[in-house]
Amino acid sequence: MSPNRTAAYGMYPRNIALPDVVCALNRAGFGNEDICMVLSPAHPDASVVRDAKILNVEREESATSARMIGWFSEFGAVVIPTVGFFIRSQEFFHALVREQNCPSMSRGSRTLVGLGFSEDEAKRLGHQLSDVGAMVYVSCRGSGKTTNAIELLRQAGAKEAAILGMVTAAEAAAQVSLSCSS
Repeated sequence: MSPNRTAAYGMYPRNIALPDVVCALNRAGFGNEDICMVLSPAHPDASVVRDAKILNVEREESATSARMIGWFSEFGAVVIPTVGFFIRSQEFFHALVREQNCPSMSRGSRTLVGLGFSEDEAKRLGHQLSDVGAMVYVSCRGSGKTTNAIELLRQAGAKEAAILGMVTAAEAAAQVSLSCSS
């Protein structure tokens, strides 16, 4: 991630409509390219992608899957551990697509480390993610934007919302290397 950025994140239960969360962020001036979502594979929106079929499927079901995949592809990144990912932003690409050899961590937790969370926080939030359903993560330019994002995430129903001080991609890679080798 960029060295001069911070981030806000919110943890959401499965019953919160993610499009409503994104619309609130968009209305406040946050672009889709600054938003990353990490979904539990069991989340209803993730299941649409996981269960997508091309052949022998009802036209309406196929259209629903296509709309969801199209929507996901508009964001900086959407990650569904064990299912797949969509990455549009170079910033998220560099943070999420690099070798992370941490056998003691789940794929979801490794994703969170790539976003700049400490190993302990990544494990804690990874466990919550499997129970809660979704994390919406917003990369922000400046602390004022981050505070605004936190408030929006809370108002949209986040069970937990907080600020994450960002580290550079090189620092995150070094942190992953150190934590995985010990």
